[in-house]
Amino acid sequence: MNAHPAEAVSVVLLLLVLAGAVFRPWGRSEALVAVPAAGTVIAVGALSLDHAAAEAARLGPVTGFLAAVLVLAHLCEREGLFRACGAWMADRAAGSPRRLLGLVFVTASLITAVLSLDATVVLLTPTVFATAARLGVRAGPHLYACAHLANSASLLLPVSNLTNLLAFAASGLTFTRFAALMALPWLVAIGTEYLVIRWFFAGELAAGGRAPDLGRPRELPLSAMLTVVATLAGFVVLSAFGAQPVWAAVVGAAVLAVPALARGRTSVRELVQAAALPFCLFVLALGMVVRAVVDNGLGAALGHLLPDGTGLLALFLLAALAAVLANLINNLPAVLVLLPLTAPTHPGAVLAVLLGVNIGPNLTYTGSLATLLWRRVVRGHGTDVRLGEFTRLGLVSVPLVLSLSVLALWVSLRTVGS
Repeated sequence: MNAHPAEAVSVVLLLLVLAGAVFRPWGRSEALVAVPAAGTVIAVGALSLDHAAAEAARLGPVTGFLAAVLVLAHLCEREGLFRACGAWMADRAAGSPRRLLGLVFVTASLITAVLSLDATVVLLTPTVFATAARLGVRAGPHLYACAHLANSASLLLPVSNLTNLLAFAASGLTFTRFAALMALPWLVAIGTEYLVIRWFFAGELAAGGRAPDLGRPRELPLSAMLTVVATLAGFVVLSAFGAQPVWAAVVGAAVLAVPALARGRTSVRELVQAAALPFCLFVLALGMVVRAVVDNGLGAALGHLLPDGTGLLALFLLAALAAVLANLINNLPAVLVLLPLTAPTHPGAVLAVLLGVNIGPNLTYTGSLATLLWRRVVRGHGTDVRLGEFTRLGLVSVPLVLSLSVLALWVSLRTVGS
């Protein structure tokens, strides 16, 4: 196929795949559109078999990790970790909406960093909803905190987000070096989000709540907590030996799965559902469609827009471009497009792109799959999210959070080094 027809076919198919992810026709998986689209770009010659195989090899460990960590999060929920978090937040908040917001920020930031943003969206958001109802406070500010932190608090570790795993592989950094460079931007992003959301929802947070009925203290699920800590340590150790983090996630999930199956707390069917295999297949297919778009012109076009170096202005321009692209085509395709262009230059450029694709999606519903999933979770609890309110909050928070986080990254690169 000639270059122009291949480019047109690839772009149209990418738009169809993204539309399928947003609207999920007939309530089916995102893979329903993505897999045939990937097959089409290969069949018509828009993507060579060699490039398709290379993309599958690149994304295979990433999607494997995603499936394993989703199972791990599901098993932690079965062990009562999220219920314990809800009880702790309710007890500590003592009826204060402002105090609850701070506790939600602490909890969501840690869960996003360690168990990935999917755990925050799917498991913590319902817990926060129930906790707000228990205290008789308006849930809105706290639910928005979960949505924003699922994106912006996923900056810290390579395992916090699917985009991080891709950036980690492209950057050439070790696990600990990645975390050291991103620690300051992570803290700055979380702190700025807190100040913005507290200001934006000042009226709702000023309303009083009620102290919870403490009842019987809820025991902390030590087995789940220790397994999570050991799994996190496994990520660090495996990275030091150049191994993929997927194996630590698999072992961690297995440690909780075997006794849970033996005691009847879960089933094989539940574990398979928790692994979200259709979504993992969607990620693989999406990667191939994006690769076809890049191969047929987008990569060259964007290459002319990318700044050189890792000065403050260059980092800001990279992050801004990544944020715009994430809101136009979703953050996962955006990072797949930009990483091959920035990886050869400097790890700092890769991390700037990561700031853009992780913070930028808080501007629109379609900016990240996590935000779309969060909206479905909130709707499932009988609450809708107003588009105007969501957008106004994003217009205030995203430019400020992104700018200050880029500044923090620039400081990290010059103090920690790459």
